[in-house]
Amino acid sequence: MQDKRRIAIIALSAAAAILLIAGIYLGVALHKSEAHNAEVQELMALEKEEMLNDLATAQLQYDELMIRINNDSLKFKLEREQMRTQQLLEELELTKATSAAEITRLKKELRTVRAVLKNYVMQIDSLNRENESLKKENTAVRKKYREASKKIDNLSEEKQKLSEKVTLASQLDATGVSISLLRKNGKATPSIKRAKQIEVNFTITKNITAPTGDKVAYIRIMQPNDEVLAKSTSNTFVYENRNIEFSMSRKFEYTGESRELTLYWDIEETLQNGEYKAFIFVDGNMIGSGSATFEQ
Repeated sequence: MQDKRRIAIIALSAAAAILLIAGIYLGVALHKSEAHNAEVQELMALEKEEMLNDLATAQLQYDELMIRINNDSLKFKLEREQMRTQQLLEELELTKATSAAEITRLKKELRTVRAVLKNYVMQIDSLNRENESLKKENTAVRKKYREASKKIDNLSEEKQKLSEKVTLASQLDATGVSISLLRKNGKATPSIKRAKQIEVNFTITKNITAPTGDKVAYIRIMQPNDEVLAKSTSNTFVYENRNIEFSMSRKFEYTGESRELTLYWDIEETLQNGEYKAFIFVDGNMIGSGSATFEQ
């Protein structure tokens, strides 16, 4: 009877421990997800503020253009566009940063404002009627324009940093990258002359913020002379806006959980003695690397 009671107590304790660990893991996962959402919302708020400053700057540019012209017809057109810009500015101020659809619509309107403004700048510049007195009148407006431009530059820099932070958080990571030589029977060997395959093994770590779905892992094996092992020069992928060669690739499904991958290179060439390096690429990012030294 006492043995059964002891067993029951042990089972209850184990269950409690498992629930506690699961609770902690779930809490950490939720915290990471909430942090990612907060960063995305902050990014949208920055984008709205940047658009507000763009529209305010457009207003100042219209003020400057009004000073530079004496053409009544053109002034009327400028006043009409300036009123339209003011209306967009007021709409944007009333729009919540979380309203993605409205922000997208206003971004399209902002692009139209920029295009129209650019056209008027070209028209007025073509008149070439600016003189010294007009330059003096422009001084105050130009100062405001420079200040607004500086503020926009600062916001753009802050937005860029936050975008990079969000991107890095969702980037995959490869750990435990190993390179091995295999004999014909699949057993490991340290000797190049006995090897028939190069094995590259790694683990893609868990990341709950990374996009899931089908992905392709590209492996670049660098020889001691820094040349890439490649079966064909047409085996390329895009990295940092250019096509680079890869040794081998593997399509896999990523679910957000950790995933171990192993790829094999059939040795059909004479390999050199020295250090071999393997670089792992997924989603256009270099996510891990490893190296090993082999001799004859």
